[in-house]
Amino acid sequence: MKSTRAIRIITSLSVGVVLVSAFSWLGLGQISGAINRIDAFSSVSSRPDKPNKALNYLLVGSDTREGLTREQMKLLRVGSTKTAAGSRSDTMLLVHISKSRDKATIISIPRDSLVTIPEHPSTLDKTKIVPAAKGKINAAFAFGGAPLLIQTIEDETGVRIDHYIEIGFAGFAGMVDALGGIEVCTKRDIDDPGSHLVLPAGVHTLNGVEALKYVRTRDFDGMGDLGRMQRQQQFMSAVLRKVTSTGVLLNPIKLVNFFNAAIATVKTDSELNKSDLLTLAKQMKNLSSSNVRTLTIPLGNVNARVPGVGSVVTWDSELAPELFNRIREDLPLTDEVTPTPSASSSTTPKPTVIDKFKTRTADENPCGALK
Repeated sequence: MKSTRAIRIITSLSVGVVLVSAFSWLGLGQISGAINRIDAFSSVSSRPDKPNKALNYLLVGSDTREGLTREQMKLLRVGSTKTAAGSRSDTMLLVHISKSRDKATIISIPRDSLVTIPEHPSTLDKTKIVPAAKGKINAAFAFGGAPLLIQTIEDETGVRIDHYIEIGFAGFAGMVDALGGIEVCTKRDIDDPGSHLVLPAGVHTLNGVEALKYVRTRDFDGMGDLGRMQRQQQFMSAVLRKVTSTGVLLNPIKLVNFFNAAIATVKTDSELNKSDLLTLAKQMKNLSSSNVRTLTIPLGNVNARVPGVGSVVTWDSELAPELFNRIREDLPLTDEVTPTPSASSSTTPKPTVIDKFKTRTADENPCGALK
């Protein structure tokens, strides 16, 4: 039943958040032309091979204020487009959709990940080329937008990015409001001076602005970005559960409202067209929330320091390459080991699931224990 409700889903996050999109012929027919498309692959070169028909989306949350009302900016306590010109990204996710279209993996990429940023034109003088150098991955987005970020990720992971989606504050807040709010739970009080979020411990249904504060909060539990990524993953799962349990996908009016809210500040690569989305929607009829796994890139040192770069996080030198290889080859992220039956037992022992990447399924509800 759950898989029937989950027809036509593609999952993504943004702004520390989630974009869960249901692609239907009605919804796409009414909103596809309004999406802002950019040439995200214009300067990407020496790209990895693509060994199979799996799909990889890069999803970026931009802190652009475009589309926010004055009241929303006041509630969020953020500046306008004039006082906060340009775009920065605190949220990056790699979404892998299996070649059979029945499984999806959402990988959070820490914004302070230490990477090599390829050579690129200077932001101050486009005639000058900045040589390749070590830096934080969010700097690649700030220096060169989508193309430089894609080039950086492909060089670091060996995973070929097929499509790019970017969403801003207004699109995210509108999405949440279109769904009637999203339920979250916190096991401790939140009082974050950075995001201006105040929540007592317990279960809460958040509106768009409140949800945006929730997925941006990082300064109350001592875990910084790592804690924020965990909350983003939990929030994404809560959105997916609500979408698949309330008939949003089968209700044309709700579906169109959801899309119209989402596209307020959405940008996609110019190669992602309506035909591609419709084909993907039809192919993903067997995707359910239990087949969506979320995780963070395996980390080595979360408190590393690099001269000239500052505080960074480094990826695990063994697990991260293994993760990316499994993504490239479209292999399962968990392994099953079946013990050898003992001579005294007539039953086959249950296999042991080994989850070295510490993934979570989207149907896990952290609020259940609090109700």
